[in-house]
Amino acid sequence: MSRFAGRVALITAAASGIGRATAEIIAAEGGQVVAIDTNPDRLGDLLGAIEQGGGRAAGRVADALDPAQVAETVAWTAATFGTIDILVNAVGGSTVIARPAATMEQLSLADWQKLIAFNLDGTFLFCHEIIPVMKRQRHGKIVNLASIAGRGLSVSSSAAYAAAKGGIIALTKKLAGELGPYGINVNAIAPSLTLTERIRPHWNQRAPEDRAAEIARTPLRRVAEAADQARVIAFLASADADFVTGVTIDVTGGV
Repeated sequence: MSRFAGRVALITAAASGIGRATAEIIAAEGGQVVAIDTNPDRLGDLLGAIEQGGGRAAGRVADALDPAQVAETVAWTAATFGTIDILVNAVGGSTVIARPAATMEQLSLADWQKLIAFNLDGTFLFCHEIIPVMKRQRHGKIVNLASIAGRGLSVSSSAAYAAAKGGIIALTKKLAGELGPYGINVNAIAPSLTLTERIRPHWNQRAPEDRAAEIARTPLRRVAEAADQARVIAFLASADADFVTGVTIDVTGGV
């Protein structure tokens, strides 16, 4: 398949988890990947794997929460490749605080602010910088990462994380309305628990009965892997979804 031939895809948090799985799919299907991450070692591993598989990828070590670094990264990508066709905002998560499943009473203001910033600021900053590029092109695909926590459906995450991911869902719909007239599609996915490198240790520490309950409440009777999420992101980033915008797809195994 070559759904992404001639397309340039900028992917944040690309060196691991859902971001990496997405980068691998887009590169395997002919796209030029620009992989952004804060971890140079993991980033180098990703670039090597893509190149070994015959794909094309460039890497940039940058912090998605730093406005200057985001602006420089987008400017470099546009100047180097002449276009940015796809933006995947994969920065986010619940484990940046010590107790990801904290109740409202257990959350500190610092925890609240950290989760809100980590899950919303990077998406805002990259959208803010990339939208003028896509408007000039009169086309583009933006895919954001929300969560079923943003639907109020997660039993293992905090109110702060739910609020942040609910914000991603609302932001996605709002941007779709603003950018549709310019030929820009904006969509999101809302994953359930997904066994990325960051989440798997927390999963393994859960009691066997807790893991069994999580699986039992999922109609497809398993927990998601990163590739399950990445395949839906790739759909939304491809021409297959040219008439889809403002949508958040729940990728949950039926939860």
